[in-house]
Amino acid sequence: MSAPLTIRYFAMLRERFGCDEESVDWSELPDEPTVEDVWRYLVERHPSLEDERSSIRLALNQYFAELDAPVEPGDEIALIPPVSGGSGERIDETGRLAITSRALDAESIVDRVRRDDAGAVVSFQGTVRDHTDTREVETLVYETYLEMALKKIVDIAEDVGERWPEVQLAAHHRYGRLNVGEVAVVVAASSPHRPPAFEATRHVIERIKEVVPIWKKEIGPDGEEWIGGCHAD
Repeated sequence: MSAPLTIRYFAMLRERFGCDEESVDWSELPDEPTVEDVWRYLVERHPSLEDERSSIRLALNQYFAELDAPVEPGDEIALIPPVSGGSGERIDETGRLAITSRALDAESIVDRVRRDDAGAVVSFQGTVRDHTDTREVETLVYETYLEMALKKIVDIAEDVGERWPEVQLAAHHRYGRLNVGEVAVVVAASSPHRPPAFEATRHVIERIKEVVPIWKKEIGPDGEEWIGGCHAD
């Protein structure tokens, strides 16, 4: 008997469907199914997904997948809503890259990239602000696909290493419930000279917002809203 396929949901999809994961029996799929076959099956199960294909990315075993990628028994497919951007943490072996529920100590993260041959040390801190446009914000809730998030941060760091070989990088992102003024992300870069450190830091924070599966919900006096969220049923 073939192991079932696991489907994982996050953020607004998790709330909409009332679960963070569900199983698909192998017998319910075509022979030699692909990611696209699974998507079609899920649309039949959850028709509201039909209009959201352009905004949802599919990850197969924690890597973004093409629609024609083959699916095997026991695989995991995650539906990744547009990123904005549990308990525990993931840290790479250097300690410089992390996704964590702990409060971030910016200075200790910056210290991880200091070195004697670096004349430039640049850091960026992303903090929770008290408004978005004209809407008041009291709290942000960050949700993440923990296992995949660190992999994407590592990918970004490897890209930095190819673009700016002289740069040493650190990037820590927090998830969970954060109040106004708390630090959500810290990026630090060191380099013998200023331009690569500035360029790498900007590149990293932009790529984190684009590709790392982290979502945020804004909570304020007027209610709550997922940022970059999908349409409701």
